[in-house]
Amino acid sequence: MAMTDLLNAEDIKKAVGAFSAAESFNYKKFFEMVGLKKKSPEDVKKVFHILDKDQSGFIEEEELKFVLKGFTPEGRDLSDKETKALLAAGDKDGDGKIGAD
Repeated sequence: MAMTDLLNAEDIKKAVGAFSAAESFNYKKFFEMVGLKKKSPEDVKKVFHILDKDQSGFIEEEELKFVLKGFTPEGRDLSDKETKALLAAGDKDGDGKIGAD
């Protein structure tokens, strides 16, 4: 399944473009711009599984670095600071990874 099967390609392009500058990534705004906030929990889990490259059931810090590329190959890598901020926001139990829930 491709990301564009779940989200609008133009929304993805605009969102990735909005955060193309280093240290500009804001996960709340990004997820809103790509349309994830309007999606059902089932669709959000499908997006999660696309981003979970190793299919471990978790998104680890190394996978988060490339989260924008998970939406489109033109996306940039997140900086270490951006990656850690995104991990901290999604890691509810402090185990260093983000689960689907």
